[in-house]
Amino acid sequence: MDPLFIDLLRLGVLPDQGRFLDLGCGQAVLAAWLLAAEEHHVAGHWPAGWAPPPRVQSLQALELMPRDVARAQRAFANEPRVRVEQGDICHAAFEPVDVITIFDVLHYFPFEAQDGVLRRMRAALGHGGLLVARVGDAAAGWRFELSRRVDQAVTLVRGHGLSPMYCRPAADWADALRTLGFQVQVVRTQGGPPFANTMLIARAPAAPEIR
Repeated sequence: MDPLFIDLLRLGVLPDQGRFLDLGCGQAVLAAWLLAAEEHHVAGHWPAGWAPPPRVQSLQALELMPRDVARAQRAFANEPRVRVEQGDICHAAFEPVDVITIFDVLHYFPFEAQDGVLRRMRAALGHGGLLVARVGDAAAGWRFELSRRVDQAVTLVRGHGLSPMYCRPAADWADALRTLGFQVQVVRTQGGPPFANTMLIARAPAAPEIR
């Protein structure tokens, strides 16, 4: 199991409930993980000291690769809360949501396109909205180089060829998000292979108090 999915729940990153948008969802593993967490919590099988998992009101999952989309659509055919769609993140419309997740995807886009996606994600989040991203930290030395080589190997195995990568140090990602008004927390992934994976937890400002 990817340690990121465990950290999302162990650290209580996600809100109690909400509308989710998962960008670059693959086969919608995150959706399956969140719904399974709900079931385990309701059944009383939940780790002591962990916050309850979020109640998913709706989850839109967007993926470019048609085969992954088809598999995910079959898996969630009887789950009305989950909608898996094929589309290009750089051009697809983002509906208003409470939480956006984007894991291991942004570095495939040229820098200008990355900034455009960040701006559109910010626009889709209302007051207090949450963005959780995982990026490779280009300043992490040999860990980053290992991550990059494994990433390229995976894309080759999946038939995508040698995709160019547009990577940034984690500090630069955090600065780009702060420029858009987010409050940003940088969390290094614990456990798993020694990659340069870094989770960015970015919160949009809360609604101003009405006096």
